[in-house]
Amino acid sequence: MKKEKLVKKYDNHVNMYEKHRCNPTLAQWRKQLIENNVQGKVLEVGVGVGANFPHYDQENVHITAVDFSSEMLKSAKQTAEHYQLNANFIQEDVEKLHFERDSFECIVSTLSLCSYPNPIDVLNHFNDWCKEGGTILLMEHGLSSNSFLSVTQKVIDPVFRRISGCHCDRDILKLIEMSNLQINKVEGYWLDIISLVWAKPNKVN
Repeated sequence: MKKEKLVKKYDNHVNMYEKHRCNPTLAQWRKQLIENNVQGKVLEVGVGVGANFPHYDQENVHITAVDFSSEMLKSAKQTAEHYQLNANFIQEDVEKLHFERDSFECIVSTLSLCSYPNPIDVLNHFNDWCKEGGTILLMEHGLSSNSFLSVTQKVIDPVFRRISGCHCDRDILKLIEMSNLQINKVEGYWLDIISLVWAKPNKVN
């Protein structure tokens, strides 16, 4: 799907994302991933409608929130105001972002790796942008560890991609292992369709 069409799709579905922003299962996973694990300068990519915002410590973070959808960012700004978060917002494609090396103490990405044409490049950007000793937090959906489900995901992926704008058959852990990041901890849910990943930058000279 062309990027312009994908952006329009997300713009048009912002109300649906707002409706599911407080989905209790996703909210619990977001809380596990973020609460007490984030401080300082934070980059959140694919911020969407700001579903992660309730789980940040407003006293100890400054968030740079990025999304390519203007409508998603409008909603995220309202969410940030509600939770009194110190945040600035950038409308841009994550794959075109430019930050100086070691700009952030923490980088957060939830349910966004599925849509990037070059996810390993994005992960390597995270590695560059995150300070040594910092944290990269990921909650992503991808290929199940169940053989029947994984085959089904691979079969339906072309249609799923056309409808939703993202892939359902990406091996998230393999992608991370192929990047420069170093995995500290993984938790899998829904037969490993959902992965929570705590990682750190691996500064390679």
